[in-house]
Amino acid sequence: MPRPILEVADVFRRHGAGWRAANEGHLSLAQRRVMTAIEICRTAALGGHVERCEDCSHTRIAYNSCRNRHCPKCQWMAAQAWLEAREAELLPVPYFHVVFTLPAQIGAIAYQNKAKVYGLRCSRRRLRRSRRSPPIPSTSVPTSASPPSCTPGDRASITIPTSTALYPVEVSPLTT
Repeated sequence: MPRPILEVADVFRRHGAGWRAANEGHLSLAQRRVMTAIEICRTAALGGHVERCEDCSHTRIAYNSCRNRHCPKCQWMAAQAWLEAREAELLPVPYFHVVFTLPAQIGAIAYQNKAKVYGLRCSRRRLRRSRRSPPIPSTSVPTSASPPSCTPGDRASITIPTSTALYPVEVSPLTT
């Protein structure tokens, strides 16, 4: 497979230091380590070895990988296997990507308390309670919509994306 024109590591190498400096108070040590691992993955910084063809004596330097679970180069095959397994679990119904936008007034609070915000959104007790709520007028989302999985986004202070299965029901168009 040919190397992509642009990789995450290329972006991190070019802009990572400046971005980390600009967002210094918002990055955890673990997030910084992941960025650094991706930046140095398959470079001389991690060492490597020389491969030599016995027939033509062609040599090639192969650099070691970071093996970080977040690295797209190292975990590409594992990610593909995971996606295939999740695809096999899908129900034969239409799926939609839904984004919940939080009001600007609570955006900063949500950004600092991501786990709690996602916990509220993904709570089964809260989900059951919301199913009993009366439907909101003028919406085209059927009352049978339910979030079977929680897919946290990286900008919880602004939007909360989730994958939602909409089970087959009669849906009327919006009326204004």
